[in-house]
Amino acid sequence: MKSITIKGSERESVGKKATKALRNAGKVPCVVYGGEKPLHFAADELMFKNLVYTPNAHTVVVDLEGEKKLDAVMQDIQFHPVTDKILHVDFYQLFKDKPVTMEIPVRLEGNSPGVRNGGRLLFRKRTLTIKALPDNLPDFFNIDINDLKIGDNISVESLLNDDFAILHPESTVVVQVKTARAAIVVEDEDEDEEGVEGEGAEGAEGGEAAPAEGAAEGGETPAEG
Repeated sequence: MKSITIKGSERESVGKKATKALRNAGKVPCVVYGGEKPLHFAADELMFKNLVYTPNAHTVVVDLEGEKKLDAVMQDIQFHPVTDKILHVDFYQLFKDKPVTMEIPVRLEGNSPGVRNGGRLLFRKRTLTIKALPDNLPDFFNIDINDLKIGDNISVESLLNDDFAILHPESTVVVQVKTARAAIVVEDEDEDEEGVEGEGAEGAEGGEAAPAEGAAEGGETPAEG
C-alpha cells in the first residue's frame, strides 16, 4: 500500500489552551496510539490534503522533525461542524508482525453487458473492511464487471485471499445488476445488442445505483464523498 509522510513535531502540552493555540496557527493536533504510550504531535493542516481528501487508502509515515519516524494508519478524524476544518486526527501505529484493520476502496473495471441491455448497476459496497499485516494491505479491490449480466452479482466470496481476512460475510454482495422495466434479457451473447439505456440512477432499497456505463476512468464508478 502507498504511504504518505506527515511531518510534525511532538507536543508537550495537551491542554485546551495549547490545543486552541495550535489550531489558530493552522496546525492539527494528533495522537498516535498502539505503542507503549500515546504519542501527541501536531502538523500543518496542509499535510493532510492527500490523506484525507481522497477516495484512496494510504498508510502514513509520521516524521517528527527527522528525529523520530513511525508507520501508522489513520483511525479517526474530527472536523469543525461549520467550517469543516480538521480539528483532530487519531492514528494507530503499525508493527510488521501485528495485523491491522482497515477499510479498502473497491474499484469497478469494464462495462457490464447487463447495463448495456437496460439493467441497473448497484454498487453496494464501495469499501471493504479487512484485517491484514501491514505489508499485505492492498491499495484497493479491482472488480471486473465485463461478464456481469442482468441478475448477476459479485460477492465477497470471490474476493477472498490468503493475504488478508475480509471482515464481511462471504455472501455480502459488492456489486450487482438488477433488471429495469426497459431491460432486454439477451440469451445469446452472439446476438447484436442494441441495449436500451437504463432508467436513470435510482437505487434499489439497500443499494446505490451507479452510472449505466460504468466508470469514466479505469472502469470505476465515482466514489461517494
